[in-house]
Amino acid sequence: MDFSIKACDWNKGPANGFSTAKSDCIVIGVFESQPLSGAAREIDKATQGLLSRIIKAGDMDGKNGSTLLLHEVAGIGAARVLLVGLGKQAAFTQKAYGDAVRAAWRALLTTKIAQVAFTLAQLPVQERSADWCVRAAIIALRDLSYKFTQMKSLADHGARALKRVVFSVDLADEKRARIGAKHGAALGNGMDLTRDLGNLPGNVCTPTYLANTAKKLAKDWGLKVEVLGQKRLEALKMGSFLSVTRGSVEPPQFIVLQYQGAAAKAAPVVLVGKGITFDSGGISLKPGEGMDEMKYDMCGAGSVLGTLRAVAEMGLKLNVVGIIPTCENMPAGNATKPGDIVTSMAGLTIEVLNTDAEGRLILCDALTYATRFKPAAVIDIATLTGACIIALGHHNSGLFSKDDALAGELLDASKEACDPAWRLPLDDEYQEQLKSNFADLANIGGRPAGSVTAACFLSRFTEAYPWAHLDIAGTAWKSGAAKGATGRPVPLLAQFLIDRAGQ
Repeated sequence: MDFSIKACDWNKGPANGFSTAKSDCIVIGVFESQPLSGAAREIDKATQGLLSRIIKAGDMDGKNGSTLLLHEVAGIGAARVLLVGLGKQAAFTQKAYGDAVRAAWRALLTTKIAQVAFTLAQLPVQERSADWCVRAAIIALRDLSYKFTQMKSLADHGARALKRVVFSVDLADEKRARIGAKHGAALGNGMDLTRDLGNLPGNVCTPTYLANTAKKLAKDWGLKVEVLGQKRLEALKMGSFLSVTRGSVEPPQFIVLQYQGAAAKAAPVVLVGKGITFDSGGISLKPGEGMDEMKYDMCGAGSVLGTLRAVAEMGLKLNVVGIIPTCENMPAGNATKPGDIVTSMAGLTIEVLNTDAEGRLILCDALTYATRFKPAAVIDIATLTGACIIALGHHNSGLFSKDDALAGELLDASKEACDPAWRLPLDDEYQEQLKSNFADLANIGGRPAGSVTAACFLSRFTEAYPWAHLDIAGTAWKSGAAKGATGRPVPLLAQFLIDRAGQ
């Protein structure tokens, strides 16, 4: 899909030829109970008052999210006009803009329209700039047009027709809008990779498959990659990570992917992604109902790969390291049992009270390994706890950090990226729940505050650097009729890195 920018001043008649340029459709916004302005006013003039007559007749009332497609429109270059209701102009916020944009794309995606002139990004959205509007529109389109058909035997005959979108922006916004379009396309590509990896079944997306995906990314985008196998992990004494993989015939992989956009000596941001490609629960076996969704337990790993792809395409001027410990968690005669004690790479002993709390067991060794990069910050991303879903539902990812500055950066990025997160406590008092009579700590702390004690466990391995944990158990995928990976939190992570890079 091709995205481009054209600077237009709708106060100067035809706006640099935008209204007369050939396209299949031009998208125009209409505010509720408000005189036509900007692009809508000029298109109304060019069509001899057509829009005014339609509004007067009541066919378009301007309510947010309403749409009306006009065919065979004379006087302009576009063959059709899509009118989109924007709601009250005084309440045209980020959310109202997003609702209007998604309504427009939904209407267009049901047609055979291939080329679109899009004017909504030029509208005055409260506290948002034109480059943000362009990027948000592109991400919304990529989200709505995403399909996963790789595993179906029959060809997909419902392919989207939309191929090209030209955004109109004010003259002063043209340069930034072009950056917004570049970032939007890169984010869309990164999110698609994350969704594809999540939606693949566990018999395809194995630890080896993730390692090969990282190698391909490295080849395509000039990254550095290293994949550590069983023997290297044993040599590094990653006993906690290796305890999880014992019951699986799939070999574990430890992926290290590096992007260098700044000086070699510049401290990198390290992203650590949980990569359990299928989680049966191990000996602490999960209930059978819904267990198929445990293929999504590698969405943290998928989001790291998707973010690095987006960062490389955007060309951000900073260094980023992606670390992915990946394996399966399966039951077997040699699998780790409840009550077993394992030794982490950091030397701490862990009593495994529940083998279904395995994500923290692979992450803790990866967090220890991250120390060797002398990172500016480390963020781990994991579908870690069902408790986080109980606490926050499916809207906000859970954010944990003792570093207020880092937490603030991530929360700001989540708002800018429309990929919300909510900060949860990480008080020392919760550490008491992880006490063990037989080891340095237990891998679970009981039912109370389950997502908090999981984060507390991880915090024991992160004292050497600024650290934050994102629990994405409620946001990485959807169930039911809309079942599928969401691509979150790639937008949040990418925005955090964009902000860090000052771009």
